[in-house]
Amino acid sequence: MMPPMTKSDDGRDITLRIAQEPAADELLARSPLAALVGMLLDQQVPMEWAFAGPYALARRMGKDDLDAHEIAAYDPEAFTGLFTAKPALHRYPGSMAKRVQQLCQFLVAQYDGEAAAVWSDAATGAELRRRLNALPGFGTQKAQIFLALLGKQFGVRPPGWREAAGPYGEEGSHRSVADITGPESLAEVRAYKQEAKQAAKAAKAAAKGK
Repeated sequence: MMPPMTKSDDGRDITLRIAQEPAADELLARSPLAALVGMLLDQQVPMEWAFAGPYALARRMGKDDLDAHEIAAYDPEAFTGLFTAKPALHRYPGSMAKRVQQLCQFLVAQYDGEAAAVWSDAATGAELRRRLNALPGFGTQKAQIFLALLGKQFGVRPPGWREAAGPYGEEGSHRSVADITGPESLAEVRAYKQEAKQAAKAAKAAAKGK
């Protein structure tokens, strides 16, 4: 079993402030699977809610970490119950429970349940992006954001990682969860997302008017 991610690949202590809850962020920092699950949950809910989900799930399972083998083999109905119990772990708890289980089943089948194996020996950023993109529930954008998170906050930096992460890999950007290091940067990222959403709406309205 691979060691927990208490230190980055370049030797730094990993300190995350994504969930804005110390216990939840501590789990994200040491658990590759928790980080992946948090990224999977990061859609149509506030970022900090998504990334607090792995810690809440682990507690409901009576554990201090998530285990891909255990989740993969869990009774689907009972696993959904862990998500839907109040307070629900996501805006769409049923569908997200299914996606988390599918992710863990894929990790068991392809990586012996070791989430970190997805990136630990990736030779290039492009290869890492392909691996992330192959994960259930990880489209291109989600794969690029997680790649940027690995590079910026976990020190996982294969050659070409910034390019492979696209705009999310840019230094000094405030585009995604990869750039959140505290309340201020969370607010900046949220503001950027709102601006991008408004711009997309305006472009759509303009296209309709033509």
